[in-house]
Amino acid sequence: MSSDDLERRYRRLLSVYPWEHRRVYEDEMLAVLIAGARPGQRRPAAADVRNLVGAGLRARLRVGARGFTEPSWADAATVTGLLVGVVLLALAGKALLDQLIRSPSLPTGYGPGGPDLVDWLRVVGWAGVCVAVLAGWRWAATGLAWVGVLGWAALIAPRTSDNPTYVVDTLPQFALAVVAAAALTVPAPRRRAIALLGVRRLLALVLAPAAMVALLVTNRVTSPTFDFVGEVSYKVFYGIEASSGLVVWLYIAGLAAAAMAMLVAVATLTPDVRRRIVVMLLPVVALAMVIDSALAGWVTSTMNMGHAIPLVPAQWAMLVLVAPVTFLAGVLLVRRREETLRMVALGRDADREQPAGK
Repeated sequence: MSSDDLERRYRRLLSVYPWEHRRVYEDEMLAVLIAGARPGQRRPAAADVRNLVGAGLRARLRVGARGFTEPSWADAATVTGLLVGVVLLALAGKALLDQLIRSPSLPTGYGPGGPDLVDWLRVVGWAGVCVAVLAGWRWAATGLAWVGVLGWAALIAPRTSDNPTYVVDTLPQFALAVVAAAALTVPAPRRRAIALLGVRRLLALVLAPAAMVALLVTNRVTSPTFDFVGEVSYKVFYGIEASSGLVVWLYIAGLAAAAMAMLVAVATLTPDVRRRIVVMLLPVVALAMVIDSALAGWVTSTMNMGHAIPLVPAQWAMLVLVAPVTFLAGVLLVRRREETLRMVALGRDADREQPAGK
């Protein structure tokens, strides 16, 4: 009975190994472990537990790493890097124009203080990333993206103690920068983004964010003046202001059309690439949702108290872990989904090969 207990416990430990490894080596490894056990031993030795768990986790990491070398991951990373780079360029351009252009809705004497060096560097840097991706200069695009990430971190980190609200608000954009840099680090053939997207999709991904920025800047320039008297719609959608509700909805329709063009460009890619792009972008979405929901009360309290309320370690841990956990969960779901589809396809092929009368 003790031998059966020991074998069962060893089998549980061996379940740490990937299924492919257990199918080939499990019986042999189990036989060696049982043969090396002491007479009457009922539990695995501590050294065996440590060695088996460590080796099993390393084997799973190797299997997972091989999965990321699939062409579909490289293709998805190429498109994601360009997509996020264009979005970050649009955001940087919008922030720069907001500093250059004064809104007539502000009272006299109030307005932007003008762009600083960082505003210009963000635009130039992400523009360089996009141009490098399209030109096929992967190492230049990767280097510029990581410089942007490190520069952003260097500027944001010192403000954690005195202005944590600002730091938290910028985390989604910082996460986008990390996604872009990590995606562009994945090796891919030269100018692979252009080959995957084609002219129409490429134009949609590049021009749609520019059109959205143009609409928002136009709305800013044509917004009602500060002394306007009449019916005014304020901040109906992302700060859009107009003297007519119809005009506001026209702006919204234009923004929605541009966003839809980007979605269609991604949605018409092959399913395996499309799924992986979603997995790469989900961490940013999850982080933004956590900030808007779990930290909404903290943001409100910080604004009303008039001084910074520091985040507790559990809140910082949540912000740090939500993105990688979401990514890993997405990877597992994609693998399970594709394995299920593969098994279904094998079953259908087997049914077709059967004789008609059986």
